[in-house]
Amino acid sequence: MTDHRASSALTDTVAQAVLDTPGVAFLRPGLVELLRAANPLAKRSGASTAAERPARSTAVRLTRDPGSGRRHADVHVVLHRGHRAVDVTREVRAAVAQTLHKATGDEETVTVSVTVTGRV
Repeated sequence: MTDHRASSALTDTVAQAVLDTPGVAFLRPGLVELLRAANPLAKRSGASTAAERPARSTAVRLTRDPGSGRRHADVHVVLHRGHRAVDVTREVRAAVAQTLHKATGDEETVTVSVTVTGRV
């Protein structure tokens, strides 16, 4: 498996952990996904829309510091109304860190930034 595929699979795994967190409505769609969803030609041609595909490529970004090797996750989510943002972001951070530790076997500290971009 190439590094890109491994990174993509790891990103997908982390994104699923975020989506499974109570209070998370969905991952923030990026510009590309929004444009694809608004394109009537894409809908007629049978291409999948943003609603059918998770917006993992822009909503979850995993990086690694080349010097220290520490991982960092940057996550953008939209929350369900009625859930406190502080509680949900804590749960998302914990879920991402636990998922990365399980998936990579690394026991080092992972930094996680969670940005709430909206509520529905």
